[in-house]
Amino acid sequence: MPLYGYHCASCADDVELLIGSSETPVCPNCGGKRLTRLMSRTAAPGKSRGIIKAARSQAAREGHLSNFSRAERRR
Repeated sequence: MPLYGYHCASCADDVELLIGSSETPVCPNCGGKRLTRLMSRTAAPGKSRGIIKAARSQAAREGHLSNFSRAERRR
């Protein structure tokens, strides 16, 4: 079952509900059935070159090479 975001027209609250495709969503706060499904936000990629570079620098300072490939360990 997917997790969807809804806006309740009765109590003006935004909620996330785990709803099956054949189920009608009900607001957990007021019991209202006038819910509008909200657009889902996409998550940005968690790995960037800056984050990886910082993690590798910290690993090198701490003396372990677990973040480096075999070719990078030979340098």
